[in-house]
Amino acid sequence: MVPPGIELRGLGLRYAGAAVFSGLHLTLTAGEFFVLLGPSGAGKTSLLRIIAGLEPPDEGLVAASDGAPLAGRVSYMAQQDLLLPWASALNNVMLGATLRGQLRDAARAAALLEEVGLTHRAHARPAELSGGERQRVALARTLYEDRPVVLMDEPFSSLDAITRVRMQDLAARLLAGRTVLLITHDPFEACRLGHGFTILSGSPARLAAPTRLPGLPPRAPDEDGILHLQGELLRQLAQGGA
Repeated sequence: MVPPGIELRGLGLRYAGAAVFSGLHLTLTAGEFFVLLGPSGAGKTSLLRIIAGLEPPDEGLVAASDGAPLAGRVSYMAQQDLLLPWASALNNVMLGATLRGQLRDAARAAALLEEVGLTHRAHARPAELSGGERQRVALARTLYEDRPVVLMDEPFSSLDAITRVRMQDLAARLLAGRTVLLITHDPFEACRLGHGFTILSGSPARLAAPTRLPGLPPRAPDEDGILHLQGELLRQLAQGGA
């Protein structure tokens, strides 16, 4: 599986006659973890949905660097785990195949649950799982789709600090080599996980020039310089991405 890079070319979106964002240009490098930040209401989730092919832009286009369509090559992990309450963890991992009427691979789903440390919870329903366990099931479901492009919309925001750091480490390890775009409001998460980041802000919203981060993710919470990186990112957020 060779992941493509992604190019946003002049993307624009309007809602109720007003521009949400306009003229967005961005290149996501193949195989890297890129982070999108910005205030609520700036259009981050709408942008992710456009990249995923779930809604069309009013202008511009999204293209893969290899020239092939992105359709069928993208998986999406939302902020909510979106698990079916009546299905076991194992069956929730295979939900996509079930909905598409495809043959399910229970052995592979079980192996992914083992990867996320939930073998002992394979037959538990969501109500029996903690928040962190449900998000690990959701991550296993995302991996089960085995897509080269992964879009993540604040998937860890509802977790406690320790569980969040563990999930960040897990996502960085299991999604390594894929083209990942992560939305987060958390500068610490951005600095730990991103090869680079940009900020979407303003009205209509625009993208700041991308910033590359030194070293490789996941960065240790106590790594030299990470507090400086967070401070710089907080400064940029306070200035609206300037």
